[in-house]
Amino acid sequence: MAEAVFLRMLAHERVSHLFEIDSAGLLDYHEGELADGRMRVHATARGYSLTHRSRPVIKSDFDRFDLILCMDDQNIRGLKQLTSDPRHIEKIRLITNYCRQFSASSVPDPYYGGDNGFENVIDLLEDACEGLFEEVGRK
Repeated sequence: MAEAVFLRMLAHERVSHLFEIDSAGLLDYHEGELADGRMRVHATARGYSLTHRSRPVIKSDFDRFDLILCMDDQNIRGLKQLTSDPRHIEKIRLITNYCRQFSASSVPDPYYGGDNGFENVIDLLEDACEGLFEEVGRK
């Protein structure tokens, strides 16, 4: 969802060509799958198209990307287990650190919740992506 939010923001600002955005997870058991169907429904209702297929993080991602954004502290710990390189570790950040309107320590997993959980995730990610763009998009 975060990838779709940020990509739409970049397209709106006409700067997509300046960024490379990709989404990956720590676990590979959903590899090749689309996002949860409920998230796709909520995303579509908000004008997003979730077409990305899941892939696991690979070690070369740490060299390929300037930032590695995480949804929660568990993701941060998992990513830090994949590398001991200080240059890589400094790229790992919590996406909610970029929130401007909401105060959240993580993006909750909406999997076991109802519709409100999915809407909350989209709200948080829209806020975080706006803050992220304020920091990196105008440089």
